[in-house]
Amino acid sequence: MLASGRVRREPIGVCAAIVPWNIPLPLAVWKIFPALGAGNTVVVKPDEHAPLMVLELAREFEAAGLPPGALNVVTGESESVGARLATHPDVRKIAFTGSTETGRSVMRGAADTVKRVTLELGGKGPNIVLDDADLGTAVDGALFAFLAHSGQGCESGTRLLLPRSLHDTFVTRMIDRLKTLRIGDPMDYDTDLGPVHSAAQRDRILGYIDSARGEGATIAYGGSVPQGPGFERGFWVEPTIVTDVRPHMRIAREEVFGPVVAVLAYTTDEEAVALANDSEYGVSAGVWSRDARRAFDVAEALESGMVWINDWHLAPPEYPFGGVKQSGLGREGGPGALDEYTEAKFISYDLSGGLDGKLYSLVLGTPPD
Repeated sequence: MLASGRVRREPIGVCAAIVPWNIPLPLAVWKIFPALGAGNTVVVKPDEHAPLMVLELAREFEAAGLPPGALNVVTGESESVGARLATHPDVRKIAFTGSTETGRSVMRGAADTVKRVTLELGGKGPNIVLDDADLGTAVDGALFAFLAHSGQGCESGTRLLLPRSLHDTFVTRMIDRLKTLRIGDPMDYDTDLGPVHSAAQRDRILGYIDSARGEGATIAYGGSVPQGPGFERGFWVEPTIVTDVRPHMRIAREEVFGPVVAVLAYTTDEEAVALANDSEYGVSAGVWSRDARRAFDVAEALESGMVWINDWHLAPPEYPFGGVKQSGLGREGGPGALDEYTEAKFISYDLSGGLDGKLYSLVLGTPPD
């Protein structure tokens, strides 16, 4: 017997994309483009609080000549539309970005029809500053890690791990830098930090700050709602640094999703890695150091889907984006993104005896003599 084989990637079929409110356009694109590129049709459910960007994107696809029915947008409440997509027998794949709790519900809903699932869920990113880091770069980087988009990102660096030898100096320099930032209208290009998403989100963040106080942590900076002209409307939370944090505290374990960072002190690199990995989440992490070998050793020991060295939030489309543990399943971005929207089919050929020339040519390139 002369055997050979071929692997063929085939479209899954109908794919559903459930997109959150915090970064609706990029998170929709990361799902729609590979799904369509792999030959599937897509149903997108934008968050009910931020549907317009996805609707405009669908109009642009229509204007560009995408065939009717290839891309569909269904708006509505998550409890009805999102749940129906997760359980609908015609949907073969779900790509979801949102909270871990909701992701679990999506996964349960998909189980009855054995759907393929990609989940990009919550995070509690540990940001490790080693004792040889460039302080100026690391201070600005630590602020950027937890303040970008007012901290409303799953990959935010919301646990700052500082060596005890640098702790007080580093926190003081962060506070001095924070005092130079401008909080205000996000449509003003001079603004550094805008409001949070909603009144409910603001109250949730302030609740975590109160919880940290109650558990014995120190609010080293911020911790309340800014007052005065310009803050009469909108949902505001001051950038907040919480120190004297212990690993068991809620502020160190749960996703706040706001401009709040919990600072933990450590002594050795091994202790820093242990603190960083002591979390149910694992979407992002960071290391700040001048020593490349030392930084890579720490990065490789971290339980995280992404690790930045001397940077944060960088997410080039050619690299995979996603988490481990309770931060999700699968990846968006990179060449592997197409594999998330295809099924692999193995086709085996018996090339011995009775194989016509056309098929032999197809498999081996030339027919036998």
